[in-house]
Amino acid sequence: MTNLLILQGLNGLQFGILLFLVAAGLTLVFGVMDVINLAHGSQYMVGAYLAAAFAGLTGSFLLGLLCAVPLALAFGLILERLVIRRLYDRSHLDQVLVTFGLMLMLNEGVRLLWGSAPISVEMPEALSGSIPIWGNLRYPVYRLAILAAGLGVAAALWWAIHRTRMGMLLRAGASNRAMVSALGTDINRLFLLVFGAGAMLAGFAGAMMVPVVSAEPDMGDTVLILTFVVIVIGGIGSIRGAFVAALLVGLVDTLGRTFGPILLRSLMEPDAASQTGRTLAPMLIYILMAAILAVRPAGLFPVQR
Repeated sequence: MTNLLILQGLNGLQFGILLFLVAAGLTLVFGVMDVINLAHGSQYMVGAYLAAAFAGLTGSFLLGLLCAVPLALAFGLILERLVIRRLYDRSHLDQVLVTFGLMLMLNEGVRLLWGSAPISVEMPEALSGSIPIWGNLRYPVYRLAILAAGLGVAAALWWAIHRTRMGMLLRAGASNRAMVSALGTDINRLFLLVFGAGAMLAGFAGAMMVPVVSAEPDMGDTVLILTFVVIVIGGIGSIRGAFVAALLVGLVDTLGRTFGPILLRSLMEPDAASQTGRTLAPMLIYILMAAILAVRPAGLFPVQR
């Protein structure tokens, strides 16, 4: 049971880091630009497909990753110039309708280009296999690499936001966008950079996950729902909140799916416990969100406005 707890705890942390990479961009876009982007999950999907495509062309996952990340950034910049920029002065309902339509178009676009069948990518040889972490318990090297990469990105993002001039502008824009524009900052350029960075982070998350889960259409939809839960729990516009909330959601979801049926076996028959546990497990993160919002309606670390 201890080994299972450690294993699933690491899986939960890795899932949380993945959610943070996607949520960090979305919370900045929503917090700074005040744009609800339902196509953000599709940018995660596009990153996965780009990594899979270039890994297949070059025969190397690392080269595929190096190609996918800047292309995900370029895709985000183009998307902002062609579509998102026209939504800044529109209502949230208009933003939801347009970005939902964009999400459907991107999902169908990958079907046209790559088909509906999942695309798998071979695990990098240098990161294949597993290493001992506790007694006889072993853990996949690649999942540890995802953890390390996510923590590195989180540290770099914290430094960029709290120690650079651009980060100062982002924090100011999240608090008072009109004042930042009045002080002479090119707000459209700032928005372009924010949206591009968010798309790049989502694309990087998708590219890192494609050796673990195959690239397939609609793969970003589930991630998008969980990402919105993360930014609501953490506080809209807060990177620190997104990080803490992503780890919480990742751990609660992973541990709940594993240990829920086990705990219920002490109360009911094994078959009924397994069925009930599978039914209740997906609800745990929403119960967590409701409980946190009941105590802190603005989230754990709300941005002061």
